[in-house]
Amino acid sequence: MTPDMLITPERIFLDGKTFIPAEQLPIPEWPCVVSEKPQPTLTVKDDDLFLVTDTMGNISGCSINEGNASLGMFCCDTRFLSRLELQIDGRSPVLLSSTAEKGFALSILCTNPKVEERLKADTIGIRREIVLNGALFEEIEVANYSTTSITFELSLSFDADFVDLFEVRGYNRENRGKLLRLIEPTQPGVIGDGIAPPSIQPHREEVLTLAYQGLDGAVMESRIQFQYRQPDHFKGYTAVWQLEMAAHETQKLGYRVNMFINNQSSSTVNAAITLAQAKAAELMEEQNWVQQITRISSDKSLFNRVVERAEEDMYLLRQSFGKYKTVSAGVPWFSTLFGRDSIITASQTLMLNPQIARETLMLLATYQGKIEDEWREEEPGKILHEIRLGEMARCQEIPHTPYYGTIDATPLWLMLYAEYYAWTHDQETLDQLWPHALAAMDWIDRNIQETGYLSYHCKSKRGLTNQGWKDSGDCIVNRKGELANGSIALCEVQAYVYAAKNSLAEIAKMKKHLDLAERWQEEARSLKVRFNQDFWSEDQDYCALALDGEGNKVDSITSNPGHCLQLGIFTPEKAYSVAERLRAPDMFNGWGIRTLSSLSPAYNPMGYHTGSVWPHDNAMIAMGLRSLGLIDQALELFQGLFNMTSYQSYQRPPELFCGYELNGDNAPVQYPVACTPQAWATGSIFQLLQMIVNLVPDAQNNCLRIIDPALPESINRLSVHNLRVGGTILDLEFERSGSTTACRVANKRGNLRVVIEA
Repeated sequence: MTPDMLITPERIFLDGKTFIPAEQLPIPEWPCVVSEKPQPTLTVKDDDLFLVTDTMGNISGCSINEGNASLGMFCCDTRFLSRLELQIDGRSPVLLSSTAEKGFALSILCTNPKVEERLKADTIGIRREIVLNGALFEEIEVANYSTTSITFELSLSFDADFVDLFEVRGYNRENRGKLLRLIEPTQPGVIGDGIAPPSIQPHREEVLTLAYQGLDGAVMESRIQFQYRQPDHFKGYTAVWQLEMAAHETQKLGYRVNMFINNQSSSTVNAAITLAQAKAAELMEEQNWVQQITRISSDKSLFNRVVERAEEDMYLLRQSFGKYKTVSAGVPWFSTLFGRDSIITASQTLMLNPQIARETLMLLATYQGKIEDEWREEEPGKILHEIRLGEMARCQEIPHTPYYGTIDATPLWLMLYAEYYAWTHDQETLDQLWPHALAAMDWIDRNIQETGYLSYHCKSKRGLTNQGWKDSGDCIVNRKGELANGSIALCEVQAYVYAAKNSLAEIAKMKKHLDLAERWQEEARSLKVRFNQDFWSEDQDYCALALDGEGNKVDSITSNPGHCLQLGIFTPEKAYSVAERLRAPDMFNGWGIRTLSSLSPAYNPMGYHTGSVWPHDNAMIAMGLRSLGLIDQALELFQGLFNMTSYQSYQRPPELFCGYELNGDNAPVQYPVACTPQAWATGSIFQLLQMIVNLVPDAQNNCLRIIDPALPESINRLSVHNLRVGGTILDLEFERSGSTTACRVANKRGNLRVVIEA
C-alpha cells in the first residue's frame, strides 16, 4: 500500500481521488455484441505492454467465458482494457482494411453502414491509428465524403475487468477483488452524495477512470484522457460525440490510456504525451536496434521479407526486467521472462546480436535459485522457468514468483554461457557469471546422483506435470500411447547435460581449474556410454523419448531425439539412424517434422505436443542434420519451414502449426491459439540461417571458421552485414553456383582471422 492510499470498507482514497465498489454504483451499459467463436485478431506490442483487438481495432466479446477471451490490453499479466468499441449511431462500422504490420501500431480504415434513411452507406470515412508506447494512444480521423452536411453520433465504449492473464487462459479463481468506480467531487450537475449520475455534461477535460482493488489490496487503474475534442456526454463508460460535419469536412478525435498500480505507472516504459510523440519514440528505438544487429539480405524478395519480419519481431519481443532487457516468450500467453524459451532464443540469435544472450544470462543469474521451496520448486543453483507479476502471483494462487519447474533451463543456461563467450570473448561477463555456472552445475550433479540422469517430478500443487519443452499434460507417452509415470528423464535433457559438461570443462581449463575440467569431461564420457545403452530401443532402431520413474523406456517416436544430434551424445551409427527416421513420412509432413509420429495411438495433428510441428524444434533438428554432414536433408527442412512461413500473415512463423501433411497446394493448417509473434519461432529464422552459412566462432583465439556453406536452391546470393565476432565487425558475401557455395569477406573492421573451409 502506498503512503497516499487509504482504504475503508466503503471508500478507497488514492492520490486525492475517491473510489467505491462498482456494485454500489449501477451504470447503464452500451450494447455489446459477443462473438460466438474466436475471430481473426490484430496484435501489437511495446516492451511489457501488448494489445490484441479484432480486425476493426475493437475489443468486444472478450469475457473469460465466451468469445475472444484473449482480446484486451495487457500489462503486468493484467487486462487493463477489456472493452474498446467504436460505433456509429450504435452500429458497428464496416471494415475496409486493417494491418498490424509495424508491430507496435494498428492502422484501420472503415466506413459507416446505412443508418435508416438519414445516412447513406459509405458516406463517412474513418481512419483509426493506435500506437503503443508505455500507454495506448488512438487518433480517429472522421471524414464526410458526401456532398451535403451530415449529423451523426460516434461513440467509444470502454471497460476494464482487470482479470489476471491466468484467468484468461482458463484458470479458475474462487475469489476476486472488487471493481471500483471513481467518484467525482460534488459540482453543478452532479447529484448531492457525490456519485456521478449515469450521464453528465463535461465541465472540463475529461479523464475516465476504471479501477479495481485486488485481493492483495493493490489498486489498479486505467485512466482514459481525451484529446482534440472532448466527448459531448457519457453513457456509462461510453464516450459520445454528436458530430455535425459539412460536406468533405474532416474532424479528429483522440485519447490516451495510461495504466497504474497503486498510483505508479504499471509499464516500464515512460509514456509519451501524444500519439505522434509515441510513434516517433518507437521508430527511433527501432532504428537504434537495427543499427546494432547483423543485417541479412538475399537476391529473393520473399526471403528478405521473412528475414526483415524476424528482425522486427526480435525488436518487438524484447522486454525490460529491471536494468536488463531480454526476449519475452510470445504474445499473448507468454509475454514474460522464461528460462528455457529466453535461453534458446538467445542462442538462436547470437549471430544477430550477442547482447541478447548477455542480458539473458545476467537476468536469469539474478533469479537463480537460492533456497529449497517446494511451492515454487526452487532449489539452489536452479534456473527459473517463468515469472509472473499479476494478482494471482502476488496472492500466491500460482507459484510464479518466480516458478522454477523446468528441468532443462539450467543445462541450457550453461550451454549459452559457453556459446556467448565463443562469440564475444567477453572475459568480464565470463568471470562475473562463473560462480553462477558452478552453482548451476552443482544443481545438476545433486539431481543426477540417484539415477545418473537429470529427471523431473512435479512437487508444487500448482506446478507443471511435465517440465521439459513439451510441457503439456498428455505428451509423454510410450509406443502404446500410454502416459509415463514417476520421475521422467527426457532424452534431450541428457544431451544438454552432456554438452554443458563438455563446454564448461573447456572454460575450466582456460581458468586453470584442471581438476574440474577433468572431472566434467569424465562425467560426460560416462553419461554418453550409459545414454546409448539405456535410451536406445533396439527393435525400433531409435532413441526413446524418455525413461520413466522405474527406468523403463518411454519408447514413442518423437522429435525430441533430434535435439541430441548436434550435441554429440549419440554414437555415429545411432545419430544417423535417428536422422533417417526423423525424415520418414510419419514424422516429416512436408513443412516440418512432427512432434509425435502419425503412427502413434496418441497422435493428433492438432495436439499441442502430440503431432503438431514447431519451427524451433525443427531448426534445432536442422542444425543436427548439418552437424552430421547431411546438408541436403537440412536444406530440405529449411525449405519446408520457409515455405510454411511464406503462407503466414506478415510472413511471421507461428509458435506451432498443425501436423497435417502437405498435399498438393494446400496451405499449412494453423494451430488455433498459437502465439504470434513468438520468440523461439522467430529465432528459428536466424538459427536456420546459421545452419546455411555454418559459422563457427572462436573469439578467444580471434578466429571465425566458415565450414562448407551451402545456400538452398531457392537463393543464389546472400549478404551478411555488421556481423560481430569478438571485437571485429565484418561483412560476408555468399554466392551459389550449382551445388557449390562460395564465400568472401567483403569488409572487415578488426583483426579477426576468417578461415573458409570447403
